[in-house]
Amino acid sequence: MFCNRRVKHTNPNPTMPQTDRILFLLGALCGALGVALSAVAAHREGTLGTAANMLLFHAPALLVLAGARFGPLQRAGAWVLVVGLALFCGDTAARTFLGDRLFPMAAPAGGMALIGGWMLVAVSALVSRRGSA
Repeated sequence: MFCNRRVKHTNPNPTMPQTDRILFLLGALCGALGVALSAVAAHREGTLGTAANMLLFHAPALLVLAGARFGPLQRAGAWVLVVGLALFCGDTAARTFLGDRLFPMAAPAGGMALIGGWMLVAVSALVSRRGSA
């Protein structure tokens, strides 16, 4: 009934490209920073919890996108997400810790970048030939 033979799986690309490693690293750092900011937000008033949530929500996405193979459009979308997170969360954290924003409209620009990054990721799934990237 059950087959007892071993199936050998081959990985055509055993090493992760450098840009994907960096993306994976940034995803892991977003998770760590999200947890740390959540802890600080539990003891402070303000919008720091929003930044923590954004980091925690996007950390797993970056980890998955680092390993997905939908081509350059998907990779560009992932990097736009990183920029959006840096602007949105950086501005929110700067307001809490420094009492001032990064620059005018940094958080809205970050939010728009996050939306744009997600749209690029969505389009990449539609236009690429999976496996050919």
